[in-house]
Amino acid sequence: MPNALASLPGGIVPMQYAFFDAGGALDLGAFRLQVGACLRAGVQGIAILGLATEVAKLAREERSALLAAAADAIGGRAPLWVTVFGQTPDEQIGFVREAERAGAASVVLQPPRAPGMQEAELLRFFGRVIDAAGIPAGIQNAPEYIGIGLGVESIESLRRNHPNFRLLKAEGSAMLVRRTVEQTGGRLAVLNGRAGLELPDNLRAGCSGMIPGAETCDVLARVWAGLQGNGTAAAQAEALYRDALPLLSFLMQSIDQIVCYGKRLLARRIGLEAIHDRAPAQAPTDFGLACLERHAARLPAWP
Repeated sequence: MPNALASLPGGIVPMQYAFFDAGGALDLGAFRLQVGACLRAGVQGIAILGLATEVAKLAREERSALLAAAADAIGGRAPLWVTVFGQTPDEQIGFVREAERAGAASVVLQPPRAPGMQEAELLRFFGRVIDAAGIPAGIQNAPEYIGIGLGVESIESLRRNHPNFRLLKAEGSAMLVRRTVEQTGGRLAVLNGRAGLELPDNLRAGCSGMIPGAETCDVLARVWAGLQGNGTAAAQAEALYRDALPLLSFLMQSIDQIVCYGKRLLARRIGLEAIHDRAPAQAPTDFGLACLERHAARLPAWP
């Protein structure tokens, strides 16, 4: 990672799931247990309130509750990435301020849910929020999942015109990541999501890290660390990743699928009780659970 970006989080920064009780309320105890389990797994940061957190289903006060719970569970032991959801710049700026008070290391802005918005308007939206942030700010660029996003040229324009635009959460192929890194001259910390798909090639493409789901963050942290070296360590990391790849491919068929099955896998691995979904949600099937069991069979015990 370039020296100018050395203060920004990198490595494996798992996105946390929201858990709900039988009555549909947030289960903050389960959420805190998840954060602690991820930290024990050796991750380099914690990310919250992204698509896998089902952020669009959460009321503002629920997002605030998860922010407070995450900051408390982390206790300063790792950087906290906070995804910012909101339909207007003022709404997003308000939550940025809240994240700053909670001690977040950085904020990642989601585009508003306005598929008809043109890129020029989205650039102005992001630019206003980024300029108002007192901590490093970035964007989540996930047009395939959110329905709105920026092209590579617009991302470079945003970087050039807004110095506090420091990081990008990508949701695309390693080929697209490589093009973005080249277009921006390595001046952004780029992290990819997509459950950890193409992790080795994302590292080679210039990614600073990955934001996978929490359910495999222990394995992906080992893979990431091993790939920093060469020889035997790197070969072992590649083999470990090959073992995990069928599971990652199964999970990342859609956001609904990773929320449905990834959350259940994580719960089983870290000792959480039964999972309760908040509608609308994909329901697990017997066939899907059988696939999950088969693909997850090679995973080690949670650290």
